[in-house]
Amino acid sequence: MTFQFTRTICNTMKRTIILFALILLAGICHAQSSTQKWNDFYKRNEFYDSHGNLTGWAKYNDFYKRMEYFDKSGKLLKTESNNDFYHRKETKDRNGKIESTSSYNDFYKREEVKDPSGKVIEYKKWNDFYKRYEVFNSTGKMIGYYKYNDFYKRWEYFEK
Repeated sequence: MTFQFTRTICNTMKRTIILFALILLAGICHAQSSTQKWNDFYKRNEFYDSHGNLTGWAKYNDFYKRMEYFDKSGKLLKTESNNDFYHRKETKDRNGKIESTSSYNDFYKREEVKDPSGKVIEYKKWNDFYKRYEVFNSTGKMIGYYKYNDFYKRWEYFEK
């Protein structure tokens, strides 16, 4: 009788440990990669890694009418501006060379990012069911997604 009782307790403990390990593993696998949050004091979007460390920020420049991206030490990385003539957004490096362009494709209902030669390198599409923007590479494989966190009032990016 005592042996059966001890065996039942051991099996219950094993199941509890396995369940805890699976929950922990699921949490680690689904951890966010980065976070984007608005800083009202500095009037800029700030980017954080999964540990909460500031990795950079973006701020709109009214004079040049463009978004400027900086690393955590304040060094300009790239700029984004609208090109009204071509109906697209252009991303340029700190020297002004075009790195990529993005525009909305009405036929596929997605935003496409293209390299300077015009080849699609990735695209972003809204998923109504999950309420998120899914990011795909040029072959159509989902590489991550953006989801808005209502509690923290910020966009979070999750890599696949």
